[in-house]
Amino acid sequence: MKAYILVIDDDALVRQALTQILESNGYEVQCAPDGRKGLQSFRGRRPDLVISDIIMPMMEGIETIMALRILSRACPIIAISGDGRFGGIDFLAVAKELGATATLGKPFEAGDLLQAVANCLAGNFAGPALSSRPPEIAA
Repeated sequence: MKAYILVIDDDALVRQALTQILESNGYEVQCAPDGRKGLQSFRGRRPDLVISDIIMPMMEGIETIMALRILSRACPIIAISGDGRFGGIDFLAVAKELGATATLGKPFEAGDLLQAVANCLAGNFAGPALSSRPPEIAA
């Protein structure tokens, strides 16, 4: 049975590229354009893996990851972002602290994505951080 992956990203070109890469490697893919719709999709059919952008309108990725962790502590999440730092805050590091299993900074190679997906699906990771409080961020 194919692994089912939910991709959450506000950029249609990124969603299209990720879908093409993943489907051509045997994965089943569902896409959502923002965190709210991603959560609806997640509730409708539990994926084997979620890939979520961080910087999005409506419901940004950090908030989405936190909500996904409430719904499932076990589902692997890969956080992706091209704008990983803002105002001295590394959003990919924060995503990891709040529950992302793995992170990838955009742009990334297809091979890096596929390796991260394979590792997460195989359970080859340290495990999601399940902190109940936000990480301390230096000013």
